[in-house]
Parts: sequence; structure tokens; C-alpha cells
Amino acid sequence: MTNSFDRLDAWIDTHFDAQVQFLQQLVQVPTDTPPGNNAPHAERTAELLAGFGFTAERHAVPAADVQAYGLQSITNLIVRRPYGGNGPTVALNAHGDVVPPGDGWTRDPYGAEVEAGRLYGRATAVSKSDFSTFTFAVRALESLGVPLKGGVELHFTYDEEFGGEMGPGWLLAQGLTKPDLLIAAGFSYQVVTAHNGCLQFEVTVHGRPAHAAIPDTGIDALQGAVAILEALYAQNTLYRHVVSAVPGITHPYLNVGRIDGGTNTNVVPGRVTLRLDRRMIPEEVPGDVEADVRRVILHAAATYPGITVDIRRLLLANPLKPLPGNRPLVEALQRHGEVVFGEPIPESGTPLYADARLYGERGIPAVIYGAGPRTLLESNAKRADEHVVLDDLRKATKVVARTLFTLLGS
Repeated sequence: MTNSFDRLDAWIDTHFDAQVQFLQQLVQVPTDTPPGNNAPHAERTAELLAGFGFTAERHAVPAADVQAYGLQSITNLIVRRPYGGNGPTVALNAHGDVVPPGDGWTRDPYGAEVEAGRLYGRATAVSKSDFSTFTFAVRALESLGVPLKGGVELHFTYDEEFGGEMGPGWLLAQGLTKPDLLIAAGFSYQVVTAHNGCLQFEVTVHGRPAHAAIPDTGIDALQGAVAILEALYAQNTLYRHVVSAVPGITHPYLNVGRIDGGTNTNVVPGRVTLRLDRRMIPEEVPGDVEADVRRVILHAAATYPGITVDIRRLLLANPLKPLPGNRPLVEALQRHGEVVFGEPIPESGTPLYADARLYGERGIPAVIYGAGPRTLLESNAKRADEHVVLDDLRKATKVVARTLFTLLGS
């Protein structure tokens, strides 16, 4: 088997320029979400995969469902590579939708420029990089020409930024796939087996508008919102005392990310809307968390007479909890990661939430691993000048290919 691992590494080295070009072509097709017109990228990905002899099934989410969800188009891809025999089917999932580039770039966010051993562009780190990692790992595996057992599926989906329900969640709910194991896009220096959950709410505070010259004739929705904000931020301080036992995850926290309201400078605000994000550690029960946040908001609203409050849940992403069946994945990734990177690859949790949870909720053991740095900050993920270090991309591809051979080699 040692010889087979050397052959995998050598194939990836020989074809690495082609892998970088594949990733560049993926980055050069924008997938800003919102607005979320992502079907063209799926089509381009399928065309590129066909050049490698991979047939990508195109699974278009119905347009009415996508538009009701707040996006424009989603086509998810599945590539099935069955090998036969008694072995697991391992799914490799990465998402192609990205947050818009934003300001501050010193390079074209869709130029896919290579400079000083780094490839720059939106989604080079999260997670079009792992379209290439996973594709070329499978190509390397099949290049060995040896009997394999089980199979591999590539799941390239387009809804992670909105919660995944129209990406992997939709594929799983439609019965289009049910793998035995999952590796989801991640970073190279750790194997992630748990992640935070996320609750997002829209809170609308209703008062009564009035002319600023006679404010007593109105009910100030903004002052009511301030009372709610103070209560939420006080709660956020208390969250620091709720500590997770999962390495890499600290405590719950809450963020108010958007505030809208009012009519004009000379009008008492009659309505104010808050959007808030509550991150849950794996030990928390989402239903209890939601009930508690609602309690805090309503209790604070009651302290300001005259206002009413509507609370609407925008998102519920459950935490990822480790399933016992993930050990073959974890152990293989750690063993090969240490060989390839020359250092131990720890098992940890992450404060992010990701699509991996959607597989875990259906009893599919899942881990997060792929091409990227030690921390999100190092890669500028979701910020200006996002990039991936090409040496990390090369090495992570070797780790995934070696892991697949460990799981599927005869």
C-alpha cells in the first residue's frame, strides 16, 4: 500500500497545473449569493467534469421553490463513481455559492490570479478550492487501475450561504443520494467533527409614527428596539459562562447584524426591524435556545408601553455532532495528513456552521476537511483578497486521495 500512496502523490504532482487551471476556471464564473443565480456555474462545472470523463447529474431545484427561498436559480450536481463490492459510498461535498466580493480588493475577485504561490479570488478558500481537491483526488484514486470497493460521489451544491436546505438538504430530502460517509469542504490543518448551530431571527418592532414636533402623539419604535437590544446584549455577556467541551468551540454568542427603520429625520419611527444571529454550541438544544431568545425579546418589549413585536425565524441550522461511525474517516485523514504535512492534524470543532450538519442529521457520519489554512483569517475567506495557498491545495488533495484509497482499496 505504501507504493500505492506514493503513486497517488506522484499523479497529483504531475497533474497539479491542470488542477490549478480547473480551479481558476471555476473561480472565473461568479456565483454571488445574493442574488444567487448559480445554475450557470453548475453548467460550467459539469462541462469541465465531462472533460475528465465524469458525468455530472444536473438536479435543478424547481424555480418556484428557489425564488420563494430568495434566490434566482440552483442546479446541484452529483457525480457517481461506483466501484462494486462491499465497501462504503463516500460523498465529497463542496459548495459553489459565495458571498459577494465587497470592497477593498487589490486584485480582480474573479480574475483567479496566481501570485507568490497563492491563487486569489472569491471562493478560492471557501469552497471552490475543494471542487478541485475532491475531483482530482478521485481522478488520482482511479489512476491506480487497481480493484476498488464501494464508491465515491461528488456533491457540488449551491446553497451553503443561505443554509443548505436547497443544496445538500434538497438532494437528501428528494432521495437522490444516501452515502455512508461524508467529507465536506474544509481546511487542511485540522479534521473538524463538530460545529456550531445557528438561529437567525427577524424582529419587527411596531410603534406609531408622529411628527417630531409633537413626539408625544406617537410611540417610538426605535426606543422600544433599544430596550430589546440592551436585553440581547446583556444576554450575550451571560453566554460567555456557557462553555463547550468541544476543542475549537468556546461559548454561544449573539450578533445583531442589521437594523432598518424609520421614515425621515423629522418623524418618530413607527417601525424598526432587527436581524439577529444566535450561534449555538453542540451541547445546546435548538428548541430551548429559540424559546429563550424569544422570551428575552418579549420581556424587554413589555418594558416599553405601546409597542408590539413580531418575531420571525429566518434560519435554523442545527449543530454538527460527531457520530460514532466517523472514526474511519477521522483516523485516515489524521494519519495521512501527518505524513503529507509533516505535523499532527488535530481533531476539533469549529464555530462556523456548514452543510455537513445536513448529512449528520440523517445519520451519515460526516467530517470537514479540505484545502485551506489554519484559520479563516489567514485566507481572507469572505473578505477582500481571499486566496488559497497552492501548496495547501496540493497537499490536501493528496490527503483526500490517500484517505479514499484507505477506505475503498481492496
